[in-house]
Amino acid sequence: MAAIFGASGIPNLGPLPVDTSDKVAHFVAYGLLGVLLTRAFAGAAWVGYTGNAVRQAWVTAALYAVTDELHQAFVPGRTSSVGDWVADAMGAALGAVVALVVAGWARGRRAKEREV
Repeated sequence: MAAIFGASGIPNLGPLPVDTSDKVAHFVAYGLLGVLLTRAFAGAAWVGYTGNAVRQAWVTAALYAVTDELHQAFVPGRTSSVGDWVADAMGAALGAVVALVVAGWARGRRAKEREV
């Protein structure tokens, strides 16, 4: 969240280094945040990755994205956008779900290893 806040505070950011939409950058950054928040709400334990952890991670990331967009409204050369918030929220949702799927795969793999 601190890295996102720092990047959001850079005035007149200019174009991205790669030729892509800023929505992609929003999606990717918040996707990573979704993964990390899901891990935090899961207590960093494979068994803690539940639908509830995913929901908490998404709500936290989506609400943080609102504050991030408001912050950008006060930074010279930056704008606040509902479209950016949508990209943030979608990225966070996908990141949280990916974390849940990976955790389920890891739990299944560990269970099989114990059987052997």
